[in-house]
Amino acid sequence: MRFGAQLYTVREFTQTHKDFAETIKKIAAIGYDCIQVSAINPEIPAQEVAETCQAYNLDIIISHVSPLKIIEETGQVIEDHLAMKAKYIGVGSLPNGYSHDKKGYRKFITDFIPAARAFKDAGFQLMYHNHHYEWEKFESKRAIEYLFEKFPEANFTLDTYWIQAAGGDPAYWIDKFKGRVDVIHLKDYAVVGGKRRMAEVMDGNLNWGAIFKASANAGVKFGMVEQDECYGKDPFECLRASLLNLKNGYNDLKHSK
Repeated sequence: MRFGAQLYTVREFTQTHKDFAETIKKIAAIGYDCIQVSAINPEIPAQEVAETCQAYNLDIIISHVSPLKIIEETGQVIEDHLAMKAKYIGVGSLPNGYSHDKKGYRKFITDFIPAARAFKDAGFQLMYHNHHYEWEKFESKRAIEYLFEKFPEANFTLDTYWIQAAGGDPAYWIDKFKGRVDVIHLKDYAVVGGKRRMAEVMDGNLNWGAIFKASANAGVKFGMVEQDECYGKDPFECLRASLLNLKNGYNDLKHSK
C-alpha cells in the first residue's frame, strides 16, 4: 500500500493560490509522495493544481468533487482529472437532498450512474466515501451493502474511522469489498475524556494489523491519511506523526500473526 495525504486535513491552508502552493511544499517535505485533492478553493484550476504538485513530485491519486459538478459538468470533471492525472474521482458522502433510506439511495444511484459510466469510458473510476450512516439498515440490509450491490459502476473509498464509529469492523468490510476498494482512508479512533476522537494513525484503538492484512487481501493500492479534526494540534504535524507511525509499523503489522 502506498500512503498519501488527504488534503481535507489541511483544508484551512488551501484556500488561496499562495497557501495551496505552500501547503503542497510542506506535504512533500513531510515525506508524502502522493495526495488526495479535497476541499481546496474551487477557483484554483486543475492545471494549476497539477503543475504545483508536479513541481514537488507529488502524484494526485484521487479527488473529492462537488456532487453537483459530477452530474452536471461530467465532461469538465473528466478534463480536470486528465490534467491532474488522477484516476479516481470521489464523492465525499451521500449528497444533501438525498434521504437516508432506500428511496434516497436509489435516487442517488440513478442520478450518478451516467457520470460513473462516462468516467469508466474515459479511464477513470467513481469512488464513494462512507461515513457512519451507511451502516443504517433498511429492510434488513445496510445502506452500504445496497450501494455495493445496486451500483456496480461505483467503487468505494472505505474510511476506517467511520466504519468503527458505525460499530463495524474496518478489516471485515475492507475484505468484503475486495476488488472494489483500491483506495481507503486511514484514520484512527481514540477515546479522550469519555468521547470518541479522530487520532493519528496507530495512536488510537483500531486493529491496524487486521486492517493491513485485509487491505493486502482486498487489493488496496493507496491509503490516504486523513484527520478531519486535530483538536488544536497543527494538522501538518498530525500528518507527519501518522506517516512516521506507518513507516515504522506498517510492514511489521501486516505480517504479524
